[in-house]
Amino acid sequence: MKVPHFCHPRKDRISLTHEGSVFKNNMIRDIFSGIEPLPLLRVCFIKGGYMMSVDTMSVDKKELLVIALYAGEIMLKNGAETYRVEDTITRLCKSKGLQYVEAYVTPTGIFMSMDSKGETQDEIVSYIKRIKCRGINLNKVAEVNNFSRQFVEGNISLDEALLALKAIDNLKPYSKHVKALAGGGLAGGFFALLLGGDFTTFLVVFIISSIVSYMLYYLGNMEFPPFFTSVAGGTMIALLTVLSTYVVLLTNTVLDINKVVAGAIMPLVPGVAITNALRDSITGDLVSGLSRATEAVVIAISIAFGVGFVLKIWFSLLGGYLL
Repeated sequence: MKVPHFCHPRKDRISLTHEGSVFKNNMIRDIFSGIEPLPLLRVCFIKGGYMMSVDTMSVDKKELLVIALYAGEIMLKNGAETYRVEDTITRLCKSKGLQYVEAYVTPTGIFMSMDSKGETQDEIVSYIKRIKCRGINLNKVAEVNNFSRQFVEGNISLDEALLALKAIDNLKPYSKHVKALAGGGLAGGFFALLLGGDFTTFLVVFIISSIVSYMLYYLGNMEFPPFFTSVAGGTMIALLTVLSTYVVLLTNTVLDINKVVAGAIMPLVPGVAITNALRDSITGDLVSGLSRATEAVVIAISIAFGVGFVLKIWFSLLGGYLL
């Protein structure tokens, strides 16, 4: 029998036939001696002999599973949609010849199983990954998308893939000052202008939103519960708004408190959660869609509770001056 010559590293399978005899275990070892790890073998009997299919792209299934889960974890923790995470995991695994891959993703967990054969359940590998902390960093989502395309095209090996994902996971986000001043202050200030506020309202909202953004940054580093973080943000917005009305009054300027509050809470509104809830529901991921919608509603209620609590006390104790 002629030993196959593995001259094409991208060739997935080579079929061998041997008429009128039966392969012995030692013959198989001799044929594939020097190939580590031993390729996946599949033997099917035909008339007058049998055909053996050899997978020359043999990979470590557990290592591939870790890579796929790591990529999905990075995407899910940074604001990616559920269907995008499932599709990425499936494509990464199938690119290495594993045709039997199932991935089920929710906002708080990834469930995955794979099998190289699919005929029996002897080689099924399953894994569950719990996702506890989630945020918004679409730059990491985009980087994982680029990594997935290169990996599927065969430009990245398994060892390089793990290092690439670690580099993506360790990407430094924008500094706290950029987040607070640009993502919080400017965003809130321009929303106030959009709602009809004047330049004074813009400055007040800019200061309030920046302070609240700094506070939320430190609470996030302390792993404060999301619900109480939103309550604290709404409470701080209302307190600073009440204080600013008296400070601005010293300049004989009346501040529209409604526009200040509306502009300042905009950076806290869960826009990504609402968008992903709609997209997941449209694509048929009802569990994820409902979970994200519930998350968005809870955050909105917590913000309203924090703002309303302070304004109610101010109105009750001080008569709601300027309200």
